Amino acid sequence: MKSKILILIGILAFYSCQNKNESSNIVKTIIQDTLSKTVGGTANLNDAPPRDDKAVELIRTQLNILLEKDLPAMTKADRFFYYQAFDLNNDSKNEYFVGFSNSYFCGSGGCSGYILNNDGSLINRFSVTEFPILIATSSTENFSDLIIQSGNEFHLIKMKNGKYPSNPSVQEIWKGVRPKESAKVLDITDKKFEKYSF
Repeated sequence: MKSKILILIGILAFYSCQNKNESSNIVKTIIQDTLSKTVGGTANLNDAPPRDDKAVELIRTQLNILLEKDLPAMTKADRFFYYQAFDLNNDSKNEYFVGFSNSYFCGSGGCSGYILNNDGSLINRFSVTEFPILIATSSTENFSDLIIQSGNEFHLIKMKNGKYPSNPSVQEIWKGVRPKESAKVLDITDKKFEKYSF
């Protein structure tokens, strides 16, 4: 909180030293108002609006459909997701990996997640998945193979008849070490991913 106040004071000081023109006066007024609300304890600096882009809205809509029966049992804290876009089939359109990190979707074996097409339609649902998901350099049926950790082992997940298998833990075990050249998606433990509500 102190650092936010110091930043606001610094910005106010910077603009007070500038030439007095209309735009700097507007900025100065906004900064002064925000500063007074922050000092007075009436500003809510933690409640920034979520990014409202097409992908987030598409995913929200699809999750509300896919989880329609689950929604009554879920708490507000359960209704958050992470996503990352990645073009799995080299068609210049991203697919969306959707993951969760709460107790409703995660257990001792890992978490559930989804892969959605660019139009929001479902490609796959996963269970017992540990993030991140690795994108292999190989492909099957024109879709990248995936390497998913489940049960402390890496499993090779290949597309079959237009779907990836939903339970990685029963798929072929990846032989060898974790491939360093693979792209990672949903690396939610090492990177700061924004959470979105649905």
